[in-house]
Amino acid sequence: MIKAVIFDMDGTILDTESIFVPAWQEAAHMCGVKDFKEEHALMLRSLARPFAKKQMEEIFGEDFPLDEIRATRKKLMDAYIKKHGILAKPGVEETIVDLKNKGYKIGIATAGSFERSKSYLTTAGIWDCFDENMIICATELAHGKPYPDVYLYACEKLGEKPENCIAVEDAPNGILAAYRAGTKVIMIPDMTQPDEELAKLLYKKLDCLADLMNILE
Repeated sequence: MIKAVIFDMDGTILDTESIFVPAWQEAAHMCGVKDFKEEHALMLRSLARPFAKKQMEEIFGEDFPLDEIRATRKKLMDAYIKKHGILAKPGVEETIVDLKNKGYKIGIATAGSFERSKSYLTTAGIWDCFDENMIICATELAHGKPYPDVYLYACEKLGEKPENCIAVEDAPNGILAAYRAGTKVIMIPDMTQPDEELAKLLYKKLDCLADLMNILE
């Protein structure tokens, strides 16, 4: 029986990946990596720094300036968000209210820091939808996504076994983390669709958050 729903943040409940991906590209180009393309930025979604470093060095060589690019990307994103804000995904607030009314526990499992999560959720106007203690950040744990740590800890904090939790994700690294933790994984694609191998890990693939209640009822 499903008792809890754990949401990824970026690309799942917040429309931030559309900012994140071009910011990575622009930052890489500014730092001299002219061959860095959208496909490379997409690989970095929810990916913990050690894995990002290894993956990018395999593609671009050991002198890939990940930290410099990452710092530049953060500045670009901060400037964009300050000017344009952040949008919540359609139906987030209504879905959370509906889930809570039906007795489901709610958590967030994000690759970002707590400070960033609070800032983004507040900017998007949905901070009050969530219990602060149930926002689990991979930056506080030994291993980030695609390791299962953030989802295992989220299940522990919620007081539920992984098999009684659904994880809602949009991107491969998060899906791997949730699957490895033993949760049922629902994908709501944002910037990419699942390939054949990723699709095998999914409990369901949905078109939007509003469809989530149909799965649970």
